[in-house]
Amino acid sequence: MGLIEIEDMEFYAYHGHFKEEQVVGNRFLVNVAIRTNCQAASKSDKLEDALNYQIVYQVIKDEMEEKSHLLEHIGGRILDRLYATFPEIHWAKIKISKMNPPMGGQIERVSVTLER
Repeated sequence: MGLIEIEDMEFYAYHGHFKEEQVVGNRFLVNVAIRTNCQAASKSDKLEDALNYQIVYQVIKDEMEEKSHLLEHIGGRILDRLYATFPEIHWAKIKISKMNPPMGGQIERVSVTLER
Protein backbone atom coordinates (compact mmCIF):
# COMPACT_ATOMS: atom_id res chain seq x y z
CA MET A 1 0.00 0.00 0.00
CA GLY A 2 1.17 3.53 -0.68
CA LEU A 3 0.11 7.08 0.02
CA ILE A 4 0.06 9.63 -2.80
CA GLU A 5 -0.21 13.27 -1.76
CA ILE A 6 -0.63 16.35 -3.92
CA GLU A 7 -0.19 19.43 -1.80
CA ASP A 8 -0.98 23.13 -2.04
CA MET A 9 -2.71 23.14 -5.40
CA GLU A 10 -3.80 26.73 -5.88
CA PHE A 11 -6.96 27.79 -7.70
CA TYR A 12 -8.83 31.01 -8.22
CA ALA A 13 -12.48 30.03 -8.05
CA TYR A 14 -15.99 31.27 -7.36
CA HIS A 15 -17.24 29.42 -4.30
CA GLY A 16 -19.08 30.90 -1.38
CA HIS A 17 -22.38 31.50 0.33
CA PHE A 18 -22.48 35.21 -0.46
CA LYS A 19 -23.43 36.44 -3.93
CA GLU A 20 -20.30 38.60 -4.06
CA GLU A 21 -18.08 35.52 -3.61
CA GLN A 22 -19.70 33.93 -6.65
CA VAL A 23 -18.89 37.06 -8.70
CA VAL A 24 -15.52 38.26 -7.37
CA GLY A 25 -14.03 34.88 -6.52
CA ASN A 26 -11.24 33.99 -4.15
CA ARG A 27 -8.03 32.01 -3.81
CA PHE A 28 -8.26 28.39 -2.69
CA LEU A 29 -5.66 25.82 -1.69
CA VAL A 30 -6.37 22.11 -2.09
CA ASN A 31 -4.52 19.13 -0.63
CA VAL A 32 -5.34 15.53 -1.44
CA ALA A 33 -4.06 12.26 -0.01
CA ILE A 34 -4.87 8.92 -1.66
CA ARG A 35 -4.10 5.46 -0.34
CA THR A 36 -3.70 2.87 -3.09
CA ASN A 37 -1.65 -0.18 -3.96
CA CYS A 38 1.65 1.04 -5.40
CA GLN A 39 3.36 -2.34 -5.59
CA ALA A 40 3.07 -2.89 -9.37
CA ALA A 41 4.30 0.64 -10.17
CA SER A 42 7.19 0.36 -7.71
CA LYS A 43 8.41 -2.72 -9.58
CA SER A 44 7.63 -1.85 -13.21
CA ASP A 45 8.44 1.91 -13.26
CA LYS A 46 5.55 2.27 -15.76
CA LEU A 47 2.87 4.95 -15.57
CA GLU A 48 0.16 2.50 -16.65
CA ASP A 49 0.78 0.56 -13.41
CA ALA A 50 0.38 3.67 -11.25
CA LEU A 51 -2.45 5.90 -10.17
CA ASN A 52 -1.85 8.81 -12.53
CA TYR A 53 -1.71 11.94 -10.38
CA GLN A 54 -1.82 14.21 -13.40
CA ILE A 55 -5.37 12.92 -13.92
CA VAL A 56 -6.06 13.40 -10.19
CA TYR A 57 -5.02 17.05 -10.57
CA GLN A 58 -7.24 17.47 -13.64
CA VAL A 59 -10.26 16.04 -11.79
CA ILE A 60 -9.71 18.48 -8.93
CA LYS A 61 -9.17 21.41 -11.32
CA ASP A 62 -12.38 20.59 -13.21
CA GLU A 63 -14.41 20.44 -9.99
CA MET A 64 -12.88 23.66 -8.66
CA GLU A 65 -14.07 25.42 -11.82
CA GLU A 66 -17.72 24.54 -11.01
CA LYS A 67 -19.32 27.09 -8.66
CA SER A 68 -20.52 25.92 -5.24
CA HIS A 69 -21.78 27.57 -2.10
CA LEU A 70 -20.05 25.27 0.40
CA LEU A 71 -16.55 23.84 0.68
CA GLU A 72 -18.18 20.61 1.90
CA HIS A 73 -20.01 20.32 -1.43
CA ILE A 74 -16.86 20.84 -3.49
CA GLY A 75 -14.99 18.28 -1.40
CA GLY A 76 -17.77 15.74 -1.78
CA ARG A 77 -17.87 16.22 -5.55
CA ILE A 78 -14.11 15.81 -5.81
CA LEU A 79 -14.15 12.59 -3.77
CA ASP A 80 -17.05 11.23 -5.85
CA ARG A 81 -15.14 11.88 -9.08
CA LEU A 82 -11.87 10.47 -7.76
CA TYR A 83 -13.51 7.22 -6.67
CA ALA A 84 -15.40 6.98 -9.98
CA THR A 85 -12.21 7.60 -11.97
CA PHE A 86 -9.92 5.40 -9.90
CA PRO A 87 -11.61 2.27 -8.51
CA GLU A 88 -8.22 1.24 -7.08
CA ILE A 89 -8.44 3.96 -4.40
CA HIS A 90 -8.69 2.43 -0.92
CA TRP A 91 -9.01 5.71 0.98
CA ALA A 92 -8.86 9.41 0.11
CA LYS A 93 -8.77 12.69 2.01
CA ILE A 94 -9.33 16.15 0.56
CA LYS A 95 -8.69 19.46 2.32
CA ILE A 96 -9.98 22.66 0.73
CA SER A 97 -8.98 26.03 2.16
CA LYS A 98 -10.52 29.39 1.29
CA MET A 99 -7.93 32.11 1.73
CA ASN A 100 -8.94 35.41 3.40
CA PRO A 101 -12.61 34.44 3.83
CA PRO A 102 -15.08 37.31 4.17
CA MET A 103 -16.04 36.65 7.79
CA GLY A 104 -15.71 40.14 9.26
CA GLY A 105 -12.21 39.78 10.66
CA GLN A 106 -8.59 39.11 9.81
CA ILE A 107 -8.62 35.36 9.02
CA GLU A 108 -5.91 33.69 6.97
CA ARG A 109 -8.05 30.76 5.83
CA VAL A 110 -10.96 28.50 6.60
CA SER A 111 -10.67 24.82 5.69
CA VAL A 112 -12.85 21.76 5.31
CA THR A 113 -11.40 18.25 5.31
CA LEU A 114 -13.36 15.22 4.12
CA GLU A 115 -12.23 11.61 3.92
CA ARG A 116 -13.65 8.30 2.81
